[in-house]
Amino acid sequence: MISQVGQIMLYVNNQDEAVNFWTEKLGFTVISEEDNGQGMRWIEIAPSKGAQTSIVLHNKEMVAKMQPGLNLGTPSLMFFTENLDQLYSDLSNKQVKVGKIVNMPSGRVFNFADDEENYFAVMEKK
Repeated sequence: MISQVGQIMLYVNNQDEAVNFWTEKLGFTVISEEDNGQGMRWIEIAPSKGAQTSIVLHNKEMVAKMQPGLNLGTPSLMFFTENLDQLYSDLSNKQVKVGKIVNMPSGRVFNFADDEENYFAVMEKK
């Protein structure tokens, strides 16, 4: 039985730029970084060291060579926040591309994009 989301695989063109985006603009922490010595490098990031779910940044080109049939499109990620307005303001001030705040039946939501135009969503959870 599956009990939680453990890791989310995100396939990026530039791992170093992706790490900078997630750590400098969103405040994530690098949990681990590994390299198999054959060009395959993966970097695990999370909102904090104790987070139950993390994101693993994979090199899109390397993964495509290893697994040609794999869909390397952006996964659908939904983040939760307790203060949507503050987060929206913080990201906007850091020149992150953000969408409009939308009222949904389950709460207020907005989208944001990273430097490679991958889109993510944030929902206010109180």
